[in-house]
Amino acid sequence: MRIALGIEYEGTSWGGWQYQGHDSNTIQHALETALARVADHPVSVVAAGRTDAGVHASGMVVHFDTHVMRSTRSWVQGTNRYLPDSVSVQWATPIQDDFHARFRALARRYRYLIYNHAFRPAILHQKVTWHYHPLSVEPMQSALEYLAGEHDFSSLRAAGCQARNPVRFVQHITLTARPPWIVLDIQANGFLHHMVRNIVGVLLPVGEGKQQPTWVRDVLEAKDRTMAGVTAPPHGLYFVDVLYPDCFVLPRHPPGPAWWLG
Repeated sequence: MRIALGIEYEGTSWGGWQYQGHDSNTIQHALETALARVADHPVSVVAAGRTDAGVHASGMVVHFDTHVMRSTRSWVQGTNRYLPDSVSVQWATPIQDDFHARFRALARRYRYLIYNHAFRPAILHQKVTWHYHPLSVEPMQSALEYLAGEHDFSSLRAAGCQARNPVRFVQHITLTARPPWIVLDIQANGFLHHMVRNIVGVLLPVGEGKQQPTWVRDVLEAKDRTMAGVTAPPHGLYFVDVLYPDCFVLPRHPPGPAWWLG
């Protein structure tokens, strides 16, 4: 039997999603350990995405296979009993055997939260990215037109990115301001390593007036990582949703606890 789960986690203290076999401080390892106690057998999970250290998620989807029968309530509440407070299963459902959390995904969606204020936040420390230089949102919004659609994102991926094809299709990208908050919302058919954080890295100089919006176009066309800005910090980044074909009926994740998670 294949089971799909909806997961949320606060990634500040974690070494990222993926368990490498030597570092147990990963969300995958914690989830597999908790599920194994409920299933009474070893469990291996597959996630829709692999978030880095410090990155959060409000709408991650995973799947695993099991031969034991448990109610969906048991998969949720039983697993949460053995998880730390920063990781939580939100829903569980049996799913078709041909469902695959990663390979059947049509699109993934991220949000990046910037706190644009002269003084650093305390309550949301490590939950947002603090940027103390004043940002002009309108030029940043103008720059988004160069990022929408299908592009070679070689200039906006990590140097160590292992994806063979750097071309991705950005289905939508918006920037919303509710001072002092600025939220980037982006959905694409796939993301390269550090792609969203590097997009933020080129938008910030535009917002500061150091670069014109057309600079973003020039960065993309260069297909050269050294032409872009710095990689934005991980703690402003949230994995918020993943889309699958209609044949897979999954529960919708409840709205996040803050407006930017939707």
